Amino acid sequence: MLLMRSRYSAYVLEMAEYIMKTTHPANPDFSPNSAEWKESILSFCRSTHFSGLKILEFTGGENEAFVTFEAKLGEYTMKEKSRFVKEDGKWLYESGDFGEES
Repeated sequence: MLLMRSRYSAYVLEMAEYIMKTTHPANPDFSPNSAEWKESILSFCRSTHFSGLKILEFTGGENEAFVTFEAKLGEYTMKEKSRFVKEDGKWLYESGDFGEES
């Protein structure tokens, strides 16, 4: 759950390097072209109004955890169930299942 909160904060603060460092290579957004990926993250951060994060559910295990949350992004509320995996002692964001925006 802490990684979820820290990644949300990183988006708010435009900390693209942190987002990149905490994203699992199996994530569809992961890119070996770090300059292009960084610019894509920064573009998203700069064009999005982040106005709140609400953790709805947390299920944790030794090497896998799930966090369901809602994030207020401008007029929309995005809901996602995120999957985090622990590799080499480090938690990484692996994937997310998105609910409907409202």
